[in-house]
Amino acid sequence: MLRVADIMTRDVISVSPQTEIVQAAKLLLDKHINGLPVVDDRGNLVGILCQSDLIAQQKRFPLPSVFNLLDSFIPLTSPSRFEKEVQKISAVTVGEAMTREPVTVSPDTTIEEVARLMVNKNLHTLPVVDGNRLIGIIGKEDVLRTLLPSDK
Repeated sequence: MLRVADIMTRDVISVSPQTEIVQAAKLLLDKHINGLPVVDDRGNLVGILCQSDLIAQQKRFPLPSVFNLLDSFIPLTSPSRFEKEVQKISAVTVGEAMTREPVTVSPDTTIEEVARLMVNKNLHTLPVVDGNRLIGIIGKEDVLRTLLPSDK
């Protein structure tokens, strides 16, 4: 049974929370990758920046929907969700736009579990961690390659 350690990319391109958005977008495009793990100074995973996080910056400013009840305005969206949307739209650094606490896998995770996570949670890239330390990355292309016959 194949495990993440058998097919993950070990030479991971990552960024720090202080990396500018423009630099991260250039990396994603130049390297033809969907996601960049975000690590702190000790190599611990603190988030992930995906193409979808950057595309969120192109959205229009979301005005909260409210309704009036007995002369009171009641928001239809939570204030914290609205605040997160505003932060992503106006982000200048990776730390402001990244997804915090991303879904991760360990080197021992089965490929079947990776496929389930990717399909059920609509994920394209999964960081591979040992504890909190980033040790690799696995993407949909890595999983697809397992379907091809080996050259042995």
